[in-house]
Amino acid sequence: KVGGRLRTNRSLGIPFDEGASWIHGPIGNPITALAEQAGAETFLTDDENVAVYDINGMQYSKNSLYEEFEKFESAVERVSNMGSRNKSFFDVFNSLYPELLDNRLWLMMLSAYLEFDTGADLSQLSSAYFNDDGVFPGEDVIITNGYDRITNMLAEGLNILRGSRALKIDYSSDKVKVNTLTETYEADYTIVSIPLGVLKRNPDLFTPSLPTVKVNAIDNLQMGTVNKYLLTWDSSFWRNDLQYIAYTPETKGKFNYFLNMNKFAKINALMTFSFGNYSIETESMSDSQIIDEIVLHLKSIYGSNIPAPNAMLRTKWNSDENTYGSYSFVGKQAQSGDFDIIADEVNNKLFFAGEHTNGDYRASVHGAYLSGIREADKIVSLQ
Repeated sequence: KVGGRLRTNRSLGIPFDEGASWIHGPIGNPITALAEQAGAETFLTDDENVAVYDINGMQYSKNSLYEEFEKFESAVERVSNMGSRNKSFFDVFNSLYPELLDNRLWLMMLSAYLEFDTGADLSQLSSAYFNDDGVFPGEDVIITNGYDRITNMLAEGLNILRGSRALKIDYSSDKVKVNTLTETYEADYTIVSIPLGVLKRNPDLFTPSLPTVKVNAIDNLQMGTVNKYLLTWDSSFWRNDLQYIAYTPETKGKFNYFLNMNKFAKINALMTFSFGNYSIETESMSDSQIIDEIVLHLKSIYGSNIPAPNAMLRTKWNSDENTYGSYSFVGKQAQSGDFDIIADEVNNKLFFAGEHTNGDYRASVHGAYLSGIREADKIVSLQ
């Protein structure tokens, strides 16, 4: 298929975007214009339209949430100011706020807001470089009729070979040779947009080996995992005026954030997520185990008589051999300059694109798109 981590599943009759869902900062974002051109419909998801519940079903008051979120933003900024290359976000945070280690509300905010944003488990995320990327202005919007509309449009008229996995990329001669199981393709220039997770798992992909500084940058940067779960019911038992429902479990990253699909898709469905190390753990769990754990959280909020879901769709990004993760982040031994090092061309023949090559807009669709434009411009300038 085309699109990589833009992957829309319509098996339940509604578009479930297994990968990217949102346009982050739509003002001036190149994806906004592409979405309009492709006929993609968008909806502004109001992040403040949320109710948060504790494990006993108690709803946190709006005032207490506001106060704690203000403290949370200050704490994140303080970690950034005191961060260092050899310490993770959690290392610094725990040294500054040891009293919050068992605070379920704070674990939810750290998980649903920061681990979701970066893709990382906080124990692996750099304390120095976790938030030095750029953003476009405007409130995030979600695409409601399938993100794949954009990549399908961009692919029109192109000769795209599916089922042709690159096994070896040889740039030792005048032309670059890309070997697959059945064919060898030659080109004057080759753009490598293989995800970071796959690059990390295949160090012998290139002949000759990539420059040591680039290999080190690939090793330094990490691939995070966020998994998504769509559950449907005959009717809704939750408040349909809410955009989000949050929950504060004991386990960080565990189904603590629910997106109410009824707000924009008019379907009785909730989308929830797993973050950080727990997200990787879920990939070895069965569908029935996943459903049981999610419903257990919903029963804590809405009571034990809620019905079982009709269906569930899920992702397993960390074990997907075409990605080995969701999106890139700066590990605690890395620095943001590593994104630029991966982006450097080799011998004016081998070029690199993808969200993991765009430090300013890492972990985003627009970052990946802009990196492709950047590399195309490099090649045009060589003509």
